[in-house]
Amino acid sequence: MGPTHSPLPLTPPVASGLHFATMGHRAAASRAGDSAPHSKPTSDLSEFTPMSWTLNEIRAAIPAHLFTRDTRRGLTYLARDIVMAAIAFALARCIDPLCATLRIANAFGAPLAETLRISLWAVYWWFQGLILTGIWVIGHECGHGAFSANKVVCNVIGFITHTFLWTPYFSWKIGHHRHHRNHASMERDEVYVPKTREDLGIPEERAGIKIDYDEYFGDTPIYTLFMLVMQQLLAYPAYLLFNVSGQKNYPAWTNHFNPNSILFTKSQRNAVLLSNLGIAAMIFLVKRACTLWGTVAVIKYYGIPWLCVTHWFIMITYLHHTAPNLPHYRDGAWNFQRGAASTVDRDFLGWMGRFFLHDVAHFHVVHHFFPKMPFYHGEEATQHLRRFIGEHYHFSDEPAFQALWESYNECQFVENTGKILFYRNKKGKACMHAAEVL
Repeated sequence: MGPTHSPLPLTPPVASGLHFATMGHRAAASRAGDSAPHSKPTSDLSEFTPMSWTLNEIRAAIPAHLFTRDTRRGLTYLARDIVMAAIAFALARCIDPLCATLRIANAFGAPLAETLRISLWAVYWWFQGLILTGIWVIGHECGHGAFSANKVVCNVIGFITHTFLWTPYFSWKIGHHRHHRNHASMERDEVYVPKTREDLGIPEERAGIKIDYDEYFGDTPIYTLFMLVMQQLLAYPAYLLFNVSGQKNYPAWTNHFNPNSILFTKSQRNAVLLSNLGIAAMIFLVKRACTLWGTVAVIKYYGIPWLCVTHWFIMITYLHHTAPNLPHYRDGAWNFQRGAASTVDRDFLGWMGRFFLHDVAHFHVVHHFFPKMPFYHGEEATQHLRRFIGEHYHFSDEPAFQALWESYNECQFVENTGKILFYRNKKGKACMHAAEVL
């Protein structure tokens, strides 16, 4: 049931209007970039000119049949994922008895049997985490209305799949729609909003004044790795509970569980309460499972795979929206299609990303342009989109974990002023600058 087509070519086509270092070399470009004060871009920086097409012009380049939603096909993918999760669970139940039997029969010594046991559990957590992430992606499709033209089908399946994975479906859906409507807007985007120079307390660069950026970013690699791991495991719950990485203009204690939050309108109150009821039901069910089968068993079979889901989800979305050559816009320069193009397709985990994750990372750019397009049309639609917008389409074949490390280190802050902004690294350097024309 997975995609059968080969991946897209790895190098974007050349078109006028945008020149930048390829994503695979973005860190090197960033390090070699702006060596002058930020108000005086140097000639060695690639120049960026934002796209001028309207959304209707871009949509016209995509064949109409690619917008068709097939409920039966979507249900088939969901059924496949559920069956795979059940098979993985059944196989995992054999791990401890198998290793105990081998140890008792002296087929393996105790250390070797224990090593085998840990290795088999790690394999289970890896694949079950991917499978459950794929189920989360199905819920994501439902949230956009891409799973089916029937809203009831989308909401029922989306509510069940997301609640099972600790996502308050309707509350998340409302905020996620706002993210799509305002992506890459400094004033209105909902998540992965860059910190500014002022936010970090870094003074403006001026002629004759040297800023010691190591004072602000001089962390050891071990500490940086620790913070990155914390991001991967805790960022999503922190976003839902405390608006971490969200729009900083929102008041304190903004979260996805308070029906009176600024995130929601009065008409959305009941949807938020229903989402909360789903999470409360999950708390009850997990507590009941711990009583029946033991906390350790629940953690092994469900808890750790769920942590993997959180990791994959955060890693995918972070890498979609964070790279030195992806622009962010302030009012006056932003529009929907410019924001939609400010994301990147990635060859995420190769065939595993395509099969288990339903191409969510491989063809994300077209999803930002047309969120109701089903994921199984993403590859073909991307080919048409890419031909039309040329170098405004971003793609990276950089290994996922390498890209995560480099983006985490290279994308630190943006400037306080300017209509079109690019991330600066730990040395205060950017790899691109905006053209004067909008």
